[in-house]
Formats: sequence, structure tokens, C-alpha cells
Amino acid sequence: MTIAFWCVFIACLLPIISSWVCGYFRGKQLGSIDNKHPRAQYALLEGPGARAYAAQQNAWEALPVFIAAVVIAHLAGVAPERSALAAEIFIVARILYPVFYIANKDILRSLSFLVGIGACISLFIMAA
Repeated sequence: MTIAFWCVFIACLLPIISSWVCGYFRGKQLGSIDNKHPRAQYALLEGPGARAYAAQQNAWEALPVFIAAVVIAHLAGVAPERSALAAEIFIVARILYPVFYIANKDILRSLSFLVGIGACISLFIMAA
């Protein structure tokens, strides 16, 4: 399996890990985790908890774009070392994204988002 495909695996784990962070904030802010009505409980979160939930949602939204970019680059015959670099950049950016989001560092969060999307765009361009 190529490094880029391992990065896809890691990217698939990021929203799940983010959900654990959300669970921490749900317990901390609301006293418990309501597993019967989690979406209603997410709506009650404020501050870092609300930002953690938003970061988790964004991780799910970014995932299909990244998967498509990696698969298309692979199918187009992009050299594995080139796609690996872009995939690794994406992963680093996407690990930093929720950290910046929860810490309320909006400019760094936006920069991290742009770097991650830029990595996906570069994969598509390499495949062209």
C-alpha cells in the first residue's frame, strides 16, 4: 500500500477522533453524553465544544475530496512519491485544523484549511 493510501486511512480516522473530542466537551459542558439524542445535544454546545463539533463536521466534508484526489492521482499514474508528499501535507493540515479551530485561532484554522484543499488540488493537477 502506498503512503498516499495510508494517508487516506489516517484521514478516515480523523473525524472519528474528532468525535471523541466532541464527546469530551459534551460531558464537560453538559454533564453527560446523551447517546439517544446526540445531535440535539451538539446544538447546546458553546465555545470550544461547538467549535470541536464544527471541526468534526468539516473533517467529514473534506474526506471525500481527499479520497477522490488520491484515487484519481493513483489511477492517472502519478508517481507515488509525488502523491505521497501532497497526501502528507493534507494530513498535517487536517491534524492542525481542529487544534486551531478548538483554540479559536481563526486565521490559522483558515490557513490550515487552505493548505489541505491546496494539497487536494495539487493531486488533481498532477493527475491531469
